[in-house]
Amino acid sequence: YGETVATTEAVLPQLVESLDELGSMPPDRAGVGAWLERSTALMSDVLGNNGGAKMGVDAALHDMAGKALGLPVWQLIGTSDRLPPTDYSLGIDDPATVAERAKRVAHFPALKIKVGGPSDIETLEAVRAVFGGPLRVDANTGWEPEQAASLIPELERLGVELVEQPFKARMLPELRWLRERSSLPIMADESAVFEDDLPMLEGVVDGVVVKLAKCGGIGPALRMIRRARSLDMKVMLGCMVESSVGVAAAAMVASEVDWLDLDGNLLLADDPFEGLELGHDCRWQLPDAPGLGVRRRG
Repeated sequence: YGETVATTEAVLPQLVESLDELGSMPPDRAGVGAWLERSTALMSDVLGNNGGAKMGVDAALHDMAGKALGLPVWQLIGTSDRLPPTDYSLGIDDPATVAERAKRVAHFPALKIKVGGPSDIETLEAVRAVFGGPLRVDANTGWEPEQAASLIPELERLGVELVEQPFKARMLPELRWLRERSSLPIMADESAVFEDDLPMLEGVVDGVVVKLAKCGGIGPALRMIRRARSLDMKVMLGCMVESSVGVAAAAMVASEVDWLDLDGNLLLADDPFEGLELGHDCRWQLPDAPGLGVRRRG
């Protein structure tokens, strides 16, 4: 989405400055909710995109508000600590390598396989040989319409339960065309960045992938999820490769979705934060402590 370390460093001062109009944090929960909504609006007035940078500020504000009121963020925003389990994502590689990785993470209840290369079915066959649970495929805009339609029966045979973003972001007529021919749910990711994208996706896809780093934070994500529900869409909650701060922030709204793809911090060699724990059932354990429940290591 065009964000880099340099762009984030450049826009953060603008985002923080925009909050000068926010005023002091109210002392009560209802007032804090309106205060956090106002922060989202102020940041959006300054910048239309830069969802990752906005997410960082938004997560910090929610953490601060939760600590001020003595509430974990999930209680502050009115969600639940009962979450679906997360899947685990495997990137594109040769089939044998992907299968070997699948074997190492076979304790996860579902795997998401990145596809869009020359060996998609061969890769899924290799994974299926070592993993018996549901598979989810993410084409990352890598397919063409006729190719996708021809693959759907094979995906169904291999136990795939959904197909994520088969085409480029704005190929909406093609997404509708595929959905009409698919026995599997078609999910939009790159086509569904903000809440305002949802009306044009109604009847085009079966569901959307919400990510805090796309839409700008906890509040925008929760509104996007609830808007998708009102349009009778399924929802997957995803992430980028993120620290435990990003994944913890997303986990605060995770009780509201159908599928969870929150594994970004598990892909890091050196996560700079701690405190977010994955249960034996692959469900994130939300904290009882105030705020997001994570802290910087050391």
